Formats: sequence, structure tokens, C-alpha cells
Amino acid sequence: MRFSVVTATYNRAHTLGRVYESLLAQTFHDFEWLVVDDGSTDGTRELVSSWKASFPLRYFWKPNGGQHTAMNLGVAAAEAEFLGFVDSDDCLLADALERFDYHWRQIPDPSRFYNVLGLCSRPDGSIVGKRFPAEVVDTFTLADTLRLLGPGDRCGMNRTAALREFFPYPEGERFCPLGLIWHRLARKYATRFANETLMIVHASPDSYDRKFFALAASSPKATLTYYREVVHSPAPPLLRLRAAANYCRFAAITAYRRLRGRQR
Repeated sequence: MRFSVVTATYNRAHTLGRVYESLLAQTFHDFEWLVVDDGSTDGTRELVSSWKASFPLRYFWKPNGGQHTAMNLGVAAAEAEFLGFVDSDDCLLADALERFDYHWRQIPDPSRFYNVLGLCSRPDGSIVGKRFPAEVVDTFTLADTLRLLGPGDRCGMNRTAALREFFPYPEGERFCPLGLIWHRLARKYATRFANETLMIVHASPDSYDRKFFALAASSPKATLTYYREVVHSPAPPLLRLRAAANYCRFAAITAYRRLRGRQR
């Protein structure tokens, strides 16, 4: 199989249909969809069971443990050569998988790369973040990859074998910064950026970005590991400086909470 699309979801039965409808509309058909339910209680299982998909659809339920743990399960269970994560409130453009297939076939030595990234747009058509400086750009260092990524969502399709070299995310806490593994991958493998929109993202009040601070503060081990690695990585200097500031901030929060816990 060419592609595995993995969707980690938690109580998103009201938006999960967007992903499903966008997959039904794909012009490229050699793919499977893995829905990893991270302990939903809103009827997600029943909703997925009701769908009569025209493509292989596999549903996994696990106790709630955080998005990163659901991603771990998806990577372990995927059966395709390439794997992409699509959030449970977003949707792919109809030709997204066809375009990913095209871009991967244009790379002379795919073993040097771990992913191909395209642009995302909002429902009104406006681009999230900045466009890339050329129609196709390859980066071979973490610093160059991060400079081109910039802030904002990107849509990616990753080589499954490369992902499995670095997955799983550490478990035991309810949160882990997703950049922990992506940065490690980018230090070993190249990235191809394709300057075309492949996914539509929808803003949600309970999105990962909106809850980042509270989640990070609740999971000090993974959070501090992530910022420590960024500080000591070949990332751009400004990003390393911000990482150092965040490391100090979350280390102080952790120390304060431990002190409060001993005083009770």
C-alpha cells in the first residue's frame, strides 16, 4: 500500500466526518485510513462503525493518554510505505494524495528524505504561514528545515521506515511536544517542500496549539527533554535562545509545583 493516513482523535465525533469525506473524494486510491481513538466518550466508535468506506478503514481504541500516544499506535500499526497525520478537524484536498505520490516519485533517492511537506489553507482559502521561496525546495539540515517551516501548519507525508527509526514518543506523561521526534528526524534526513496547498485546517477552541502551555506544564519530563535538545541542536540561534528561555520557565514551574507538593 502506498499511503497510511493516521488520525488521532479524542471526542471529535462532530468534526471527524471532515476527514472521512475528504478521503472519500481522493483521486488517488491506494491508501488506508487509521482512526486512533484516544479514549473518546462521545460516540466516535459508533460513528466510525457506521461508515461504509470505499478504502481500508481501521479503528483502534485506547485509554486516554494524549495525542502522542495515539500517534505511537498509528505508526506501529500502519501498513503503507508512506504515512501522514491528519488532525480530526481538518481535511485533505481531493488531489492531495495524488500530489504526494507525484512529489515522492520525483525524488531520485527517497532514502535520503523522510518527508514531503505542502501548504495548508484556511477554509476561506488564505494560506497558513508563508509560501515557500520556490515551487520545490529541498533542505538537508535541521536549521534550514526549521527556517523554511516557519510558524503555522504544514501538510506532510512521511516515509514510514524513517519514522519507525525514531518513534515512539516517550509515554508516561499526558503530553509530549511533537517537535521532539520531528527535530530528530530532520537532523538525519532531508525534507522536500512543495509549494502547493494540500490540506484545509480548521481552528478549534480545544486545539493542540491553544492548550500547549497547560499541557507542557503538566508534563515536565517530556517538555524539558524537548527544550534541552533544541538548545543543544544546530537549530537557528533565535530558536535555541527561545528554547533556553522556555526550558528555564518550565523548570521553574516544575520546581515550584514540587515545592508546593512537599509543603502540603
